[in-house]
Amino acid sequence: MCAVQRIVGLVVAVMAAMVIRVACSQSHDYGDALSKSILFFEGQRSGKLPSSQRMTWRKDSALRDGYEIGVDLVGGYYDAGDNVKFNFPMAFSTTMLAWSVLEFGKGMSSDLPHALDAIRWATDYFLKATSIPGFVFVQVGDPYGDHNCWERPEDMDTPRTPFAVSKQFPGSEVSAEIAAALAASAMVFRPIDLKYSARLLKRARMVFGFADKYQGSYNDSLGPWVCPFYCDFSGYEDELVWGAAWLFKATKQPIYRNYVVQNINKVESSAAVKYINGVSYLGGSFAEFGWDSKHAGINVLVSKLIMSMSGTGSTLFIQNADKFICTLLPESPTISVSYSPGGLLFKPGGSNMQHATTLSFLLVVYARYLKLSGRVVHCGNVVASPARLVKLAKGQVDYILGSNPLSMSYMVGYGKKFPQRIHHRGSSLPSVGQHPKQIDCKGGTDYYYSKNPNPNLLIGALVGGPDINDSYADSREDFVQSEPTTYINAPFVGVLAYFNSRSS
Repeated sequence: MCAVQRIVGLVVAVMAAMVIRVACSQSHDYGDALSKSILFFEGQRSGKLPSSQRMTWRKDSALRDGYEIGVDLVGGYYDAGDNVKFNFPMAFSTTMLAWSVLEFGKGMSSDLPHALDAIRWATDYFLKATSIPGFVFVQVGDPYGDHNCWERPEDMDTPRTPFAVSKQFPGSEVSAEIAAALAASAMVFRPIDLKYSARLLKRARMVFGFADKYQGSYNDSLGPWVCPFYCDFSGYEDELVWGAAWLFKATKQPIYRNYVVQNINKVESSAAVKYINGVSYLGGSFAEFGWDSKHAGINVLVSKLIMSMSGTGSTLFIQNADKFICTLLPESPTISVSYSPGGLLFKPGGSNMQHATTLSFLLVVYARYLKLSGRVVHCGNVVASPARLVKLAKGQVDYILGSNPLSMSYMVGYGKKFPQRIHHRGSSLPSVGQHPKQIDCKGGTDYYYSKNPNPNLLIGALVGGPDINDSYADSREDFVQSEPTTYINAPFVGVLAYFNSRSS
């Protein structure tokens, strides 16, 4: 009996391996996926929509944001499937869109103007959010009131409370991330709109100065409203160095380079245990990158900026970037991530797809830097060439686009099989065009629990993704798996542009 069980188990394992090999043999249209990944951002727009709006089931929303306090805060993006504007993840998404264009804009072809539109939709809003000296607006909307309702953004009747940080109540993490977004975007627009670029860079310097001079976390003053949604778990030191790094890249001024080198040790020490609202958390480390932790991103970005420089601390970034790569490689003795049986990268925490996209972005960017400098990465006895990094990233991209055990794309609208019941208010409720009458706070409850597919396709949206066993429920209620976010999509834009340029 045991022998029979072993044979059956062997057959099952072989069949599973065959399924994965067959899935991996699929070819993908990276150009189509790229177009759709950028289009997604039009579905997340807040404010007065332009005549060029392509996702036409979305309409104007939140047209009076900030008016109750006499400030124009109209515009920007909703972060995910809700109707709140959280500026911390919005700024990170903007930085990643800008970095994507700076690195791989040539691979975007006809999609480049749309990528620029996506960036400008955010930067126009951030110029408004930082228009009053001594204040940075970091959020619009009461998250508890919003999350208590299931209604379209066009129908919102929940409080649109603006939240800001100031000299007395600082928020260095969100302010510095906005500065990074503005600085990165300034470089994007420099060749095509010098005046706008200069305006962005001037504001980036001002906001960074504010973030650095009045240091502190917005957890302390706005914790009840920003936590647990976008609480800063890794400390604000990484955002300050991240912001300075982008300002150095944008200006080439030594003051920002010196800031990065002199303060990197503070980032390393921020990996200590922190206590937030009485709960202990382990801060970021060299292997982390996302809307909260910028550590690995700093090392990859700065490694190129200082690769030709010498001096104290200049090699630390390269060493840490190499160490980061070694945590991702399955064959590395210092691997610290997990992989599903089908090959998807996993790290602790919800919405796992954000890790697959952000880390894949760093893989292809660092592979490019390594190739330019003629370097490889050493992980003990394992040697990783730039091509190995690209191969690992390609595996993640192909998995996301459908080369997985379920033969399912996790991008809405891409491929023959993709998520139908995503956790997204606007997508799951009838559009204003189909149902002009208002749907109030609780009026959307039946739609939320419905087993029917969402009536509006949020084309290009990447969802949170399957579990570590490659299973996906396609349930609106399972927001960890089915909710899209801007910070899942933003780095994927760059990765897709890279592979699109290679395939063409």
